[in-house]
Amino acid sequence: MPPRNRVTQRKRKRPGFWAWLLRLFVVGIVVFAAFLAWFFLTPSGNSWRYRAADTLITTQHRHWAKYLIGQKGLEERVAEYMKQFEAMGEERQNTEIQLPGKDGGKDVNAAGSSADQPLTSIEEVDGKGFHGFVLTVTDPTKVRLVVPNKVGRGELVGSMVKRTGALAGVNAGGFADPNWQGNGFQPIGLVITQGKIYYNGLGSDKSVQIVGLDKQGKMIAGRYSIKELLNLGISEAVSFEPRLIVNGKGLIKNHASGWGIAPRTVMAQREDGAILFLVIDGRQPGYSIGADLYDCQQILLERGAVIAANLDGGSSSILVTEGGDIMNKPSSKSGKGRYLPTAFLVFDHPESVQVPNIWAGLKPGDIDASKW
Repeated sequence: MPPRNRVTQRKRKRPGFWAWLLRLFVVGIVVFAAFLAWFFLTPSGNSWRYRAADTLITTQHRHWAKYLIGQKGLEERVAEYMKQFEAMGEERQNTEIQLPGKDGGKDVNAAGSSADQPLTSIEEVDGKGFHGFVLTVTDPTKVRLVVPNKVGRGELVGSMVKRTGALAGVNAGGFADPNWQGNGFQPIGLVITQGKIYYNGLGSDKSVQIVGLDKQGKMIAGRYSIKELLNLGISEAVSFEPRLIVNGKGLIKNHASGWGIAPRTVMAQREDGAILFLVIDGRQPGYSIGADLYDCQQILLERGAVIAANLDGGSSSILVTEGGDIMNKPSSKSGKGRYLPTAFLVFDHPESVQVPNIWAGLKPGDIDASKW
């Protein structure tokens, strides 16, 4: 019997570290190329690309958006939104609002709440990638615009609430913010409280988009001149845009028109007169990334809003309750919000609150918004 042939089995060599690294690199290149092809060449990729660009535009890194849509695309995108926002402020509000003290209005007791409801209540809201809160104020005449009490700098909303004894408060209008290091003292546009113009950055004949309330508690939002506002009996107002809801219909068509993902603050009113303040947290992965304006609009429509308008957002967005307690998680570095020129506060007795005009005698050119 012939001997068996011995077969020498060679051990397979395991790929070395560099071989694995090369393979990983090649796979990464292929995946990245596929991602770029999807991101820049497909309808769904373009939708996400522009949404990412819109999100950057809402931050201090607006210029980074050009790497996604180009410099020309960035300029055109901002101009397009501004044009849309202007158009969204033109339609006049004609929905009837049930106001306190009027026939058919709510029965409001001495404590300032409806007979069967507390003056304020807070509801948590959640959506895809965001968490926030809705503050409901049953009597709109209990909302007052408050400003800082010291010349030269803004004030934290928590400080305003604590100082004035308010029941709750949210941030209101925008402000000059050079290099995102502004002192919060110079508002943008108009500031009106108790029917008096505290700050006018417009001049006499220009119009601007405002968010506020008249003396009966009816919310007014849209584009108005100072003369129009005074004729309407404006009581509390700041300048900001865009308006999201008018006459019970939403103006933001979809997420693609929602101006990116960010922390948000929005003011709205129901037909029964109740004011809704929506505050959405953002820029905090794992907790809340933020919402677009379409998200905000839908949240408020679901809660019966017939008019709504955007307020300052980003790291300014904040909801404060009695005693200065912060309800949400602001994206500001301090976690306490930013120093601001205006806030909408809720009081049992707003008529007793003294609000000094810290801009009296000052023109916009007299203010250095970067000097603390």
